[in-house]
Amino acid sequence: MAEPHDLTALEQAAAIRRGELSSVELVEHHLRRVDALGDTVGAFVTVTAERARAAARAADAAPADTRGPLHGVPTAIKDLTLTAGVRTTFGSAAFADFVPPVDADVVRFLGDAGLVSLGKTTTSELGCSLYSEGRVAPPARNPWDLAYTAGGSSGGAAAAVAAGLAPVAQGSDGGGSLRIPAALCGLVGHKPSRGLVSGGPLGFGAFGLPTNGPIGRTVADVAALLDVLARPVPGEPYLPPAAPAGGYLGAARAADPGRLRIGRFTAGMLADEPVHPDCVAAVDRAAALLADAGHEVVEVPAPLGPEAWPMFETVWYALALAPVPAGREGELLPLTRFLRERGEAVGASRLMAALGELQVQVRHGVRRTAGCDLLLCPTLSAPQAPVGAFAALDPAEDFDRQRRFSPYCAVFNVTGDPSVSLPVGRTAEGLPVGVLLTGRYGDDATLTATAAQLEHWCGGWDQHPAIWRAVDSANVNITSEVGRGPS
Repeated sequence: MAEPHDLTALEQAAAIRRGELSSVELVEHHLRRVDALGDTVGAFVTVTAERARAAARAADAAPADTRGPLHGVPTAIKDLTLTAGVRTTFGSAAFADFVPPVDADVVRFLGDAGLVSLGKTTTSELGCSLYSEGRVAPPARNPWDLAYTAGGSSGGAAAAVAAGLAPVAQGSDGGGSLRIPAALCGLVGHKPSRGLVSGGPLGFGAFGLPTNGPIGRTVADVAALLDVLARPVPGEPYLPPAAPAGGYLGAARAADPGRLRIGRFTAGMLADEPVHPDCVAAVDRAAALLADAGHEVVEVPAPLGPEAWPMFETVWYALALAPVPAGREGELLPLTRFLRERGEAVGASRLMAALGELQVQVRHGVRRTAGCDLLLCPTLSAPQAPVGAFAALDPAEDFDRQRRFSPYCAVFNVTGDPSVSLPVGRTAEGLPVGVLLTGRYGDDATLTATAAQLEHWCGGWDQHPAIWRAVDSANVNITSEVGRGPS
């Protein structure tokens, strides 16, 4: 029998509109699951149960003509994202007791759209790494197999959605931080075009690399959440691309991008790393299905190569220099301290030179693939990584191994192009394998429509690990089936 968490986010909202469920009932259902499984998968740093109940009551009381497509649906907010009155640790013990006085713009947008946050999801410390294993919460684990990481820095968001603790979640992506967890956990993670989603009200744009974005189980759910997040805000450092007629949800529902030319490559960009056969197989499958759907799929060179890494590395070191409370540097993780030490040594002239050279590389890369509407490549060089596999290393080796594990995603933070990870493949053990589909800057609509089309040709992606059924809703017991394989 289907339970409320079996429904997609859009289906949950539709059930509310029909009077079959209330937001209060949905929130209570998901809070029970969070209580039972949240620490098991390391999804949440802080659960805001009472705030969620109050918001759900307000959602149920809202006039029908004010309700959008996701009104009343549970969600969650990444612990890097400012949330007024709610502990926000940025994944760090140095901020363990920090409570912001203001909301990030995206938090305000979620509330305005009637979504109900259940709490703050686990992230890597200051968003610095592609795994979420810190000192303020249990490590974010992959619900498909708890021995593996859920990734980072939006690892808790992915763990929550993949385990059925929330149907969609807000995350952010500065070098793959939405797409990496999506690939590992069998989800759809969309990094929007630069400027499409506000990073305000604080911050400076961080050289255009990071952006807020959605993660969910289906392309339509992710598109609907992107519509919520993509509201123009005066004063943002990057001009937002125009929204499509009918919104991104309309593009997903139509799933008709027209005939496109799609460039395929598998060579690593930020590292010359051998690609696992399962990752190549997922790209091959996606390419074949896209060709079957009528698109022209051609082999192309990678837009950028490993020669871009030193410049990106320099910028990443500088981004690690977020302000930390006086006297609390010693509470940072070894990797974070390593990155900050490198950042302190960069200097303004070297940083400006790195930014300038990166832009030169971007110009060459865009020209190299100018004849393509979309690009298709692996999301990662390997399907999965065990919990602790990176953190156990010396920080310098840790950082280098992350580069080799994820040599694709960060390039599209540099270019600003929209990029989405899609769960096209599976390993022999049934674990997810993602592919990366990337569009032209500002054309998130075509990317969304093509992703939805590929989802249809794949037969749908809303599949669940065994842990999905591990909670008895009546008794909230965790069964012995937790941890491996599909339900």
